[in-house]
Amino acid sequence: MVGGEGADVVIVHDYVTQRGGAERVVLELLRAFPGARLLTSCFNPKTSYPEFREHQIETLWVDRFPPFRRDPRLAFPFLASAFRRRWIFDADVVVCSSSGWAHRVSTAAAKVVYCHSPARWLYQPDDYLARLPRWARLSFRASTRRLRRSDTAAALRAADAYVVNSTVVAERVRTSYGIEPQVVPPARGLEPQGEQTPVPGIEPGYLLTVGRRRGYKRIPAICDAVAAIPGERLVVVGADDLGGYGWPDTIKGVTGLTDRQMRWLYANAAGLIAVAQEDFGLTPVEAQSFGIPSLVLRSGGYVDSTIEGVSGLFVDEADVAQLVEGIRALRARTWEPDKIRIAGDRYAPETFARRMQDVVSDAMKRHITP
Repeated sequence: MVGGEGADVVIVHDYVTQRGGAERVVLELLRAFPGARLLTSCFNPKTSYPEFREHQIETLWVDRFPPFRRDPRLAFPFLASAFRRRWIFDADVVVCSSSGWAHRVSTAAAKVVYCHSPARWLYQPDDYLARLPRWARLSFRASTRRLRRSDTAAALRAADAYVVNSTVVAERVRTSYGIEPQVVPPARGLEPQGEQTPVPGIEPGYLLTVGRRRGYKRIPAICDAVAAIPGERLVVVGADDLGGYGWPDTIKGVTGLTDRQMRWLYANAAGLIAVAQEDFGLTPVEAQSFGIPSLVLRSGGYVDSTIEGVSGLFVDEADVAQLVEGIRALRARTWEPDKIRIAGDRYAPETFARRMQDVVSDAMKRHITP
């Protein structure tokens, strides 16, 4: 079967309750394997991408509880066993889109794991839980020691192919699990072609940053840097509760945007700022498809995706002083949008689909049913 054509494919994802890069990858997997079913722990159609409603979605028992659908992190004590106890019998191949849970699912079919990262909250709790006090983070680390052992065991159980999204995650997988993975960068997610809808109250020419307000996203540092530059403007997608910090009204937060509004924001931005500790980092790749330069942290997946001086600039630390300097350098430079778009073509959806189809086809050929 070339690319798994004609095969019964089941895609497994941790939870579909938010609009993030991992959820974009799942949508691209569903497009790459038409007719595939999706299994996930919780599904919240109100807070995830509307395209998910077009697909057949099965959920685990935790989905019956509304608090878990609102915030799956509340279900963390149950997700490991919920996925492990779920057997998939009626499939030729199972593709697990995993950041810590989906790879635990049980099956006798060929199995491919697309690992966004070993669970950040398990292995990097100081970043993921940065807003909690230190004693709480230390307590959490001690209480999850057994879960880390079982996570490693799940990763080592027979997967016919283990795939990661970037070279930094590949190294993390080698260190955590002792597995040598393949690197298949995700598709850029939001395509520049399509209708655009202006976002009320925002004039073109602003800087843009995208990310939920978690510690590793570094949103406060970005806002502080922009506030320190007279006349500079910033739009923060994913955080509308920006009060209490004393930032000027030139910094605006927006949430719940449609793809049409996101296209408009990218197309009318002067540049993107992305300085989180990201495993891949989808937003600079999306910005490239619109011809928009990015200021990124010299770390993680940004090192793979950003060509310095062509599609963006780097800062070595996400502190206010370096961000101020980086923003001024980004503004002072003359950028060539066509070259930026060419750099972004490496992450076209059809490229991702073709590579994953090849991975699945090879896995099915190698698979030996237990």
